[in-house]
Amino acid sequence: MPAFLCVACGLQFLPAEQPPARCPVCDEARQYIPEGGQAWTTLDALAAKHRNAFQVIEPGLLGIGTVPEFAIGERALLIRRPEGNVLWDCVALLDTATIEIVRALGGISAIAISHPHYYTTMVEWSHAFEAPIHLHAADREFVARPDPAIRFWDGERQDLGGDLTMIRTGGHFPGSSVLHWAGGAAGQGVLLTGDTIQVVADRHWVSFMYSYPNSVPLPASAIRSIAAAVEPYGFERLYGAFWRSVVGADAKGVVGRSAERYIAAVSER
Repeated sequence: MPAFLCVACGLQFLPAEQPPARCPVCDEARQYIPEGGQAWTTLDALAAKHRNAFQVIEPGLLGIGTVPEFAIGERALLIRRPEGNVLWDCVALLDTATIEIVRALGGISAIAISHPHYYTTMVEWSHAFEAPIHLHAADREFVARPDPAIRFWDGERQDLGGDLTMIRTGGHFPGSSVLHWAGGAAGQGVLLTGDTIQVVADRHWVSFMYSYPNSVPLPASAIRSIAAAVEPYGFERLYGAFWRSVVGADAKGVVGRSAERYIAAVSER
């Protein structure tokens, strides 16, 4: 039986003869059901019309994105390190070519995902590379394909070994997380954020939202919590969810100034 995927967000469900009645990720305020209604596809159908592209982002960091774009259009990031590669966030397409390329690069020892919009086919990736999936427990209700490989974590931080730490920021989702890579940017530190912290058109700033497609802001208290969560960590660069979502320098300063600007904008005057 096929494991159906939501066309709007890429979320994969348990194998079934018929597609599900609804997508829990799209049928709520942070996402949306397209005007034409809920639609479904399968991995085989997706692979027939799409492929994955690979790009070196910086030493030790590789981007993986689907072309043409599918669903939300994010790209995943593969951190390459001697103790085992880690995949940050997921793209829905996993085909034979992708599996062969990633295996040639050393495979995947762990998968870490920022929030439910990028859960997609995480179980397929996990099975292909025999890798555990690390998700914050606060978002477990959005898992549409339960699997023993999923390891829910609680609290504010999750150590992935070596120089990688998941940090719960909340905001976009209760369990929204970012990944700190201390060895990135030649040892100056990198923050991988999905769109928990969103890179905007002016790369001197970032932003924070409850819902991006529906333009629903977050309260000042949530922004203070996000800023406080990442404050203890040094990071020169920040990589968001999309190919061009990059703050190339002074990323920690950019996040701090952006939080202050946001709080001022939503506070009473």
